[in-house]
Amino acid sequence: MRKSEAAAERCKTISAMQKMLGGKYKIELLWYIGKCDVRRFGQLRRQIGEITESSLTKQLRELEAEGFIVRTDFHEMPPHVEYSLTDLGESFLSVLDYMKEWGDKNLNIFQKKGIKNIK
Repeated sequence: MRKSEAAAERCKTISAMQKMLGGKYKIELLWYIGKCDVRRFGQLRRQIGEITESSLTKQLRELEAEGFIVRTDFHEMPPHVEYSLTDLGESFLSVLDYMKEWGDKNLNIFQKKGIKNIK
């Protein structure tokens, strides 16, 4: 099979979703904002732990540009900014719920196999 034929057989929807949500922390950010009521930059950074400020800023800006979240600046000193889900982001919560349910049932399989990066 030629490369162009294989590309034509790819599922365009899944490919586009992976490109949109493929950032290292995007799905986790959506989960914390939508399910855990974690709204502020510092809270998100502490929740994730190993993320740098620049990486968190980049991921949040991309999610905002893609229409999943909205950034509200309260124009205060010190700066007070909060993130919340848009209607599009809210509509993705059921997908996150299913992913969490699947993970709760199946991640132990990967852990038993010694697959790294599973916490």
